Amino acid sequence: MAARDLKLEVQIIDLWYKRDNVLPVKLGVEVYEGRALLTGVIEDAQIRTDVVGLAWQVEGVKEVINEIQVVSGRSVNLARDSWITAQLKSKLLFDDKISAINYNIETVNGIVYLIGIGQDQGEVDRVTAHAKNISYVRRVISHVRLKNAV
Repeated sequence: MAARDLKLEVQIIDLWYKRDNVLPVKLGVEVYEGRALLTGVIEDAQIRTDVVGLAWQVEGVKEVINEIQVVSGRSVNLARDSWITAQLKSKLLFDDKISAINYNIETVNGIVYLIGIGQDQGEVDRVTAHAKNISYVRRVISHVRLKNAV
């Protein structure tokens, strides 16, 4: 499943690159079990619509979750966002009550986006709590599904 998801990610990024070679720098995609989480910052709402449409064109994509932010004139602190993501990944890895491998994390403008499969609601709540306790996190948005609900 992971290899298939990676292939879908690459295909989405390739379509973005063919549309505009700067898009893969501004945008991110995480695919988990065919569900594509799109993140990043773009200046134009029409381009946002276009890149979502491109993601849907990839065969094997079951769902597209559009979390791309449309922001004009505001810079993104990529270093801080990367630091938040690294901190959260570390917290999950060392928490023996969380199966860290089941979660993918993206951070944009201090907003943490989660996608994956939680063992139960308690585990998902624990992941969310870890994220909320990291400095500079403004909000946590979870697209995590529960194992028994899949």
